[in-house]
Formats: sequence, C-alpha cells, structure tokens
Amino acid sequence: MADKLMMGRRTFVKGGLAASALAALAGCGKKSTSSSAASDSTAKGGTFKFYIGNPVAIDPYNAQESEGTQVEHILFDALTDYDWDKEKVVPKAAKSWDVSDDGLTYTFHLVEGAKFHNGDTVDAKSFKRGWERIANPKMATPSDINYHLAPIEGYDEMNSGDATEISGLTCPDDNTFVVKLKYPMADWPYVCAHPALAPVPQAALDDPDSFLVAPIGNGPFQMDGKWVSDQYINVKKFDDYYGTKANLDAINFSIQKDPDTAYREFEAGNLDFCQIPSGRIKEIEGDKGTSEDGYTVTPGKQVLTGAETAIYYLCFNLQKKELQDLNVRKAINLAIDRQKICDTLFEGSRKPADGAIPTILDKDNDNSWEYAKYDADAAKKLVSDNNLGSIELELDYNSGGGHEDIMSIIQDGLEAAGFKVKQSSQEWAAYLSSMSEGSFFMGRLGWIADYPTMDNFIYPNFYTGSDNNYGKYSNTEVDKAIDEARQTEDDDERRAKYREINKKIGEDLPIAPIMFYAHNHVGSDRVQKMYYDPQGKAELGSASITA
Repeated sequence: MADKLMMGRRTFVKGGLAASALAALAGCGKKSTSSSAASDSTAKGGTFKFYIGNPVAIDPYNAQESEGTQVEHILFDALTDYDWDKEKVVPKAAKSWDVSDDGLTYTFHLVEGAKFHNGDTVDAKSFKRGWERIANPKMATPSDINYHLAPIEGYDEMNSGDATEISGLTCPDDNTFVVKLKYPMADWPYVCAHPALAPVPQAALDDPDSFLVAPIGNGPFQMDGKWVSDQYINVKKFDDYYGTKANLDAINFSIQKDPDTAYREFEAGNLDFCQIPSGRIKEIEGDKGTSEDGYTVTPGKQVLTGAETAIYYLCFNLQKKELQDLNVRKAINLAIDRQKICDTLFEGSRKPADGAIPTILDKDNDNSWEYAKYDADAAKKLVSDNNLGSIELELDYNSGGGHEDIMSIIQDGLEAAGFKVKQSSQEWAAYLSSMSEGSFFMGRLGWIADYPTMDNFIYPNFYTGSDNNYGKYSNTEVDKAIDEARQTEDDDERRAKYREINKKIGEDLPIAPIMFYAHNHVGSDRVQKMYYDPQGKAELGSASITA
C-alpha cells in the first residue's frame, strides 16, 4: 500500500501512485470473501509478506493514513465493520446496538469474553478509554483524527482541555457502551467502523511510549516485537481471538522506501503483495492474470484494478494571496490534463476526477464541477485576461512515490497556460508537518474514505476548522448545509443534500481534483486468496497462502 492515503480524515494516500450512500454502492463489484466463509480446505499457516511505506502511527489514537491503518486494523477491532458483500454495516466488537427514538443515543452491546493480546478483558471502559485518548489534547502528540468524535456530547469540552473525559460516553456495565450525540447522525454506525475507534487496555495509559511501537489490541493478530521504523513490523496470529481465527501464522509488513523498490523485492520473491510500478499494469496482467472482481487475488488472477473510494487532488492554501483569486484557481483547474495523467501513468486504469466525491460512492452527474476539466484555451484566456502570468505557483508533494511524474504533467499544463511553476518535495512525515503548519502553497493529497459515506469526503476536508481542511477553506453556507445534512435521517434526502453541498464547494474551488484512485496491485503466486477492499485495506484475517 504505497500511496499514503489520509484516512479519516483519511485517511491520506502517500507513497507511490497506488493508492455515501449505501444504495449507491450496489453493483460495483466489490465482493469480499469474509472470514466466516473460510472452509476446512483453506490453506493454513505461513507468513504473508506485505509491502507498506513507513507509517505515521500504528497506535489507533492517531491512525490517520493508509500505511498505519493497514497494520492497526488487524491489531484492533472497532465496534462495527463495513461488509462489502452485504453492503451494510455489521457487528464486530459489538454484537448489536440500539438507537433511541430521537436518534441521539446509541447503546452498543459488546461481545462477551473478548480479550486483549495481554489477556485483559475487553470491556466498555476500554472503548471509553480508547476514544478519550483520541480527544485528549494533552497527548504527547495530539491526534489528527479527533474529528471522528466531534458529534459526541462533551467532545468539545475535552478536546479544548476544559474536561478530562467525554461526558457523552458512559458504561452502565462491562458489556454496555453508550454514546450520546449532540445531534442525530444517521451515518454514526459507519463512523464506528473506523479502525481507530478501537478499545485499548490500561497499558496504553501506563506506558504510552511502548504502546506507540507495540500496541496491544483485540484483533486477530498481535504484535511480534516492536515496529522498527523504515524496516518492518511483524505480527502473529492471536490464538485467543474471540472471532474467526486467522488462517495465516504471521504477517511481515516490509517497509520499503518506494513502490519501485518494493516491486523489485516482489520480483525476487521477497514480497507477496505490492503496488505495480507506473506503466507496467498491462504487462503484469499478461503475466499474472487479472482479478475477476478487481479486489480479490486468487491463483492466476493476481492483478487488482478495482475502483477505490479515494481521490488524488491539489489542495490550495487559501492563506496565500495569489490563491485567494478565484480566477487563479479556475485557471489552474482548467490547465490540468487529467486524462493524460490517467492514460500515461496508469494505462487508463484510473479515471479523471471531476469533483470531490468518487463515482464509486455516488454516480450522480450533478457531482461534476464546472471547472474540473481540461480546457487549455480557456485556461490561457483566464491567465491573459486577468494578468496572472507573473504569478509563480509551487507544487508541493511528498517524494519517493512517483508523484514527480504527475507533478511534471501538471507543471507542463500550468506553464502552457502562462503561469510560472516550480516543484518542491519532502519526505512524507516532514511533508505532513508542512501541510499541518500551513507552510505549503499547493499541496498534493490523497484521501481515501474512512467509511463509505459522502459526508466523509465533505466534512473532513471542507468544513471550517476541520483538522484536514489544510487549505483553510471556509464558507458559512457550506458549514450550515453540512450540519443539516448530517442530521437528515432519510438516505435519499441526505444524499441529495450532499450533492448540493458538493456543487457549492465546486463553485469555490478550494482544491483541484486530479483523479479517482483504482487499485494497481499484484499478489504473488503463493497467495491462495486475499481480498483488498475499495478503501485500500487488506482483509488479512481471512487471507491464505501456500506456506
């Protein structure tokens, strides 16, 4: 999983170039093989060797991007899960839940007898403990994904430091976890499926430094030693897992500096799953075969090209004077040849982005933005008519993942329109810091859904003050409309409201959408079955290999 996609707000996409409404998800071919479907004939044992870039965090309190989330979500189980087969939220650590008539209170009934990897009992207090770590501003490094908890009563008080706990989280007994919201939110069960909203044992508070590099979870795998930065993370099967036991004995998350290096390791037989280098999808499909559904690796059908719930875009820093001019943002959008990027670098496997919401989540044509299209003549005219030629634009991005190729195509289009352009790249962690600090100009980002809802693309990235609203976009009309949409219980009505919000954001152009992601990954000949979902998470709990 090379392209670090912000999850959760974002989830982000880093590394290489890899990387709603429920009704809108139907018929997209995103079928999984759930762990419950495993049969006695499934291959058992072995160590799966999986490529990732160096994560930001594997501790759930700050699991904010694709690399760390890939590891964290097999170490921890959240209350719910999204089942791509059934296309609905299903129970996970919670065996069931109830919702009050006013839609404000969710009562989760936990699976009894579940244990953490250290033997501690998973109880309601462990969920409260885990969620409050996310909201706690006194953490050594405050969480970047606390926005997930913003709808909860008492979140604001704790996050601001005025309270030491979230008043809306209560534990009537060991197996009952109650969440009270500030307002009705029909998507709340989807939020609870985010891997970061996991329980943690008391050890997370007693020894937080150790927990950062060797977290103790309640999932199907447990840490086998500590995370060795830039080298590896090893996990092994947790024999006392309360759910269906893993087929694999262990997983070696091999940390490579970039997708090209990883693929060379794959060719040498040292990896079982990695990203395909730019320009080689068709070649490798001819050699390894193409997955039938785009998401499941099986023998002879090993290349995955299924659409992802993710977007690649340029974020405009609206604190920069030059970018406050709407004509500049229009011209930039019109000058980018998105189709060339998709065809040249991804052999047509990806689609140009014409708005902020991936079509896999909502196929409505109203989601297209007027200026999110290539029109070189219109771009030149805007630059000429408004005397914008003296403006120097800076393309900021993280190095080492092939983003240079995308930025070069973008630069060519911008210069053809009349702008002056330079590029600036940084290592991933430093780049994230520059985004958070606001020292960037136009920053490359990838966003992959934390949960498959339209809200997850709109609220985190465009609501005033949201942590991942790096460009500082602010529109009071948009904020009000988002607040109203989040409280709308009818699915069709809620979707319609988000389409209107998306349209309004498209008029303001706080970003330049580039493309919607699709998988470009391949499994080795050893892989018997592995499902890699549209959110870029491998279902390793049910994966199997030839040992």
